[in-house]
Parts: sequence; structure tokens; C-alpha cells
Amino acid sequence: MTMTMSEHSGLAAALRAAAGPDNFLENEPMARHISFRTGGPADYFVRVQEEKTLLRVLSLLREEKEPLTVLGRGTNLLVGDGGYRGCIVTLTGGSIPVTDTGREEREPASGALGRTQVTGTHLLAGAGASLAAAAGAAAAAGLSGLEFAAGIPGSVGGGLVMNAGAYGGEMRQVVESVTVLTESGEVRTLPAAEMAFGYRTSALRTHRWIALSCTMALTPEDPEKIRAKMADYAARRKAKQPLEYPSAGSTFKRPEGHFAGQLIQEAGLAGFGVGGACVSEKHCGFVINKDHATSADIRNVIQKVQRRVEEHSGIRLEPEVIFLGEF
Repeated sequence: MTMTMSEHSGLAAALRAAAGPDNFLENEPMARHISFRTGGPADYFVRVQEEKTLLRVLSLLREEKEPLTVLGRGTNLLVGDGGYRGCIVTLTGGSIPVTDTGREEREPASGALGRTQVTGTHLLAGAGASLAAAAGAAAAAGLSGLEFAAGIPGSVGGGLVMNAGAYGGEMRQVVESVTVLTESGEVRTLPAAEMAFGYRTSALRTHRWIALSCTMALTPEDPEKIRAKMADYAARRKAKQPLEYPSAGSTFKRPEGHFAGQLIQEAGLAGFGVGGACVSEKHCGFVINKDHATSADIRNVIQKVQRRVEEHSGIRLEPEVIFLGEF
């Protein structure tokens, strides 16, 4: 469906009114919101902080049949250099400007979608909260089980979609229930057993549901022991991962019985690059934006690595990174 200029103008005005002028942008460069620091403009970019605002924004977009994508913290996404024709809706904080260290600094999510709340041994976290904030809230309350998430740069919502995990921990180990918004606009709370959690997947990927919040069941523990474990994981990440460069974390899923980084290294691809993108020599499982890469550079590296590894080992690597928009 092609919209006329007046229809586009009307939708833009309606979205601006629904979200508030400070939370609506047109032709917004996605490089400001994606951890790779690449990506062309989205037609519309809307930040929502409350459930009622999200419902109104989604209703407007669906009425106009406008393409939409719900964004977490942009840490497993590659948006094409041509941008995205439609609306990006984010439940998280603001943009993520590059700092001198190359690390992300994002305005924290606010409102109900960004909340974290501890009750007894349970943690309620809004989908817009960062995994680091959720892990920090659990640690402060002396609750263990979420330490693995402290260094994962995504949102709680993104973590639920991908069943995020690290160092032997995964979201499915702690999630008790998830509140979702269905395609029909119904708000439902699902037990973890209905979330179909698997390796880097969940029911949120197979259905067009949007996570609103989740409740996690955790275990009481000495806060000092929790902080020590989180510090150990942070030190391991710093030692082994190219955190100084923009990336999407582990670029490929782990093939059964193998490690993606090892297969890439054995294929002689450490440091292999196209344009400003390359395979990290520090950790071959990471494709990094080393020097003003474009999204096309990054995609080309990913595709060439897939071909070379398959030629060398017979194993086809599957990207964790999701490709979106016009390349």
C-alpha cells in the first residue's frame, strides 16, 4: 500500500500527538540507535514509555497499514544503509551516542515499560529496562540467578525475544511469566512454559507478540557473592571480547558441537575485512565496525565468512544478527 503525501503527513501528526513531540522523529538515522553504529534513516522513530501510549501508537500504525518494527536496544540488529521504510517503535531510552571509549551510553528507560521492581524473591522488569539494570536491581536486593545478564547490552524485551544468555545462564532459567501484547491488541500473561524458549529464540519470534514485562523467580544470596560473580563475568568479557569497537556481540549462533569463533579462526579469517568492517582478531566470533564501516560492509563480511567457513568445514553458520531495511 502506497500512502500519499497528505496521508503520511496525517500519520506523522497523529504519531507525534500520541507519543509527545519529544518522543517522535522523522527520517531518524538508525546509526544512532544500533550498536553497530550504522544504518540509514527510518521514516518514523517513536519512543514510548507507557503501555497505554504503546497501544495508541500501534493502533495508529495498524490502521494505516504502516510497516513497523519494535526495537530493543539495537544490539542484535543491522539496519541497511538505505534505512527503513516504516516506523521504528522503541520501548527503551534515547539514542546511544558513541563515547571516547566506544562504549554505549543511553538515557535510561523511564515509565512503566522501563521499571524494575523487587517483591520478595521475584523481580518484575519492564520490557524497556536494560538487562544490566535488571541484574543490578536483583543484586541490590540480594537475589541471585540473573548475574549472567549484567554484561549483556540488550533490553529485557530483547532478551525475552532471543532467550539471551551467557556463561551458562539463560532467560528461560529465571523467567516465571511474561506479559505480552498480541497481534489483536490483547494483553496476556503467559507462564514460561508457553514461551517456547530455545537457543536464541522464543515464542516472541514465531508470533508477532510484543513483550511488555516479565516476572523472574530468583534465589536469595549474599549480595557480595553476587557482585563478585558479576565482576568475574565482566573481567572475562573485557579480556576476551572486542568491547572497544561497535558490534552486535556474538555475530553467529553456536553450531551444535562447535564454536563459531573457532570455526572462523580455523578457516583463516581472523582479521578478514571488507571496507571498515572485519572479523575481530581478539575474538573471531565478533564482526566489528573497526573504521567507519557501512551496513553493507558488515553484511558482506558476514556473508563471506559464512561461505568460507562452509567451504572449509562443511558447517553453515547462522547469524544471530537480524537484517532490517534497505541494503
